[in-house]
Amino acid sequence: MVVSSAPGKVYLFGEHAVVYGEPAVPCAIERRARVTVEERDDDRLRVHAEDLSLDGFTVEYSDEANATPDVDVSESLIQAGIGYIDAAVEQARDAADAPNAGFDITVESDIPLGAGLGSSAAVTVAGIDAGTRELGVELSAEEVAERAYQAELDVQDGEASRADTFCSATGGAVRVEGDDCRAIEAPDLPFVIGFDGSAGDTGELVAGVRSLREEYDFAAETVRNIGDIVRYGEQVLAEGDVEELGKLMNFNHGLLEALGVSSRSLDQMVWAARDAGALGAKLTGAGGGGCIVALDPTEATETGLKFTPGCEDAFRAELDTDGVRVEES
Repeated sequence: MVVSSAPGKVYLFGEHAVVYGEPAVPCAIERRARVTVEERDDDRLRVHAEDLSLDGFTVEYSDEANATPDVDVSESLIQAGIGYIDAAVEQARDAADAPNAGFDITVESDIPLGAGLGSSAAVTVAGIDAGTRELGVELSAEEVAERAYQAELDVQDGEASRADTFCSATGGAVRVEGDDCRAIEAPDLPFVIGFDGSAGDTGELVAGVRSLREEYDFAAETVRNIGDIVRYGEQVLAEGDVEELGKLMNFNHGLLEALGVSSRSLDQMVWAARDAGALGAKLTGAGGGGCIVALDPTEATETGLKFTPGCEDAFRAELDTDGVRVEES
């Protein structure tokens, strides 16, 4: 039996624009998904999922053609709970040249599902790492990141970027531009997260931005402007100027709002954070609901968010310099 964990993430800048080759800077946070994998003596999969913003459930099934989990929940719930796990299993089998390996898998997570904090990437990264290790193969963090990206690409019908999976596999702050992924230096950043309790539809939001970009030149220019913010933000990050970072986050949120990927609850939390004295605040992830990230070394923003209508939870989240790691073997 192997237990691996991987961190979630927030975007300082660059979500949505990264899909079109612009750079992005995600940062790993100290909220983790843990995946326990134990090999079976048959080719079946047994998946028990907990703490994924879903009711806990257990399914057992074969991945033969046309086979589906025998469980009395909706198809969308099944996909949300196990779609990425299935893709991680296939990558682990391929890496170990064990196409018929079966597993008992348990998923636990501190990361809300679909909230913009990289839950799916963390589950996929941890699942591949635990699965390959259980089969006697150890991959580097970069190899895990590549396989996790391929898994997400499959599940998301070709719309995934490398940002989430690379950040989760390597930890810390990273810069992603197309296929170029690298770690970058970052100071301790005083992240505060606000969560509205909902989840946006990533595919629908990405498609909406694509449609705007194709229809309007100024929408395409907005995407390029987000890329410009990221490029300038890298310099500011290297200088450790947290106040300037906050200003750039505010600009980035305004551009994402213009692209139609914010929501009333996200905007309310962003403005509540700024009113409380945050250095900057923006949505993180695909948008449409989920989380915002703010910078504030004091307790004021966290307190303010907890009293904001539409905010279900608010918490601090330190930068996590560890990527995927083995918790138990």
